[in-house]
Amino acid sequence: MLFAVLFPDDCRLCGSPLTEVSRVPVCAACLEPPEPLESEHFCLHCRTPFSSSHALDEEGRCGLCRLGLNGFDAAYSFGPYEGRLRELVHLFKYGGVETLAGPLGSMALPAFPRGERFDVIVPMPMHWLRRWRRGFNQAELLAREIGRRTGLPIENPIRRRRATNPQANLSGSQRRANVAGAFRMKRRASIRGRRVLLVDDVFTTGASASACAATLKRAGAQYVAVFALARTDRRHAANDLKAIDETDPLTVGATECM
Repeated sequence: MLFAVLFPDDCRLCGSPLTEVSRVPVCAACLEPPEPLESEHFCLHCRTPFSSSHALDEEGRCGLCRLGLNGFDAAYSFGPYEGRLRELVHLFKYGGVETLAGPLGSMALPAFPRGERFDVIVPMPMHWLRRWRRGFNQAELLAREIGRRTGLPIENPIRRRRATNPQANLSGSQRRANVAGAFRMKRRASIRGRRVLLVDDVFTTGASASACAATLKRAGAQYVAVFALARTDRRHAANDLKAIDETDPLTVGATECM
């Protein structure tokens, strides 16, 4: 009985029988990396995909980057937050399958900006109440996997100082206002002069990542890049601004945020 609980017989995604003993209750086919996020037009700065070049200026920047509203210096991600990748993220975060951190970390690694130099990896912080309810911070688990594969150290110099309202169904400007002032450096934490890779599982509008990166920059970080496993493809109207946490039992009806 205990063996069946720890090593389930069927894949938690497709229901196919599992033929190998593994701590990850997902079959090899469902763990195959999906196609990476592709587009003919990306913002040169934040890597947001666009359907046409009209949204970009002559330097290849989107409106938010032109206005300086993104607190980070660059953003990278592997795949679109949809289909099987979205199912894997949901199983990881909301299904409590922490062992998926390894396969998902491996999946994200091809998008790692190897041409850049970083001094430290910082996981996107989670408010203590949300972490207590979930039992873990998925960004921290992913950061450990990225750190193990790249040799970069992991540090947690920043905290989420307040629980903000749910981000789902908010516009981009409302999301930015919602997370304003939500992050604070920890006492005695030093990030001055360092190049930081801020790791998260999903990049939606970038509001939370931007606010966190801005706090790190004000504390003296020389450079902050965001690295996420998946990002919402805002070219798809059905996904725009609302697709992340509506199914999260910790978010629906709670005062939390992405």
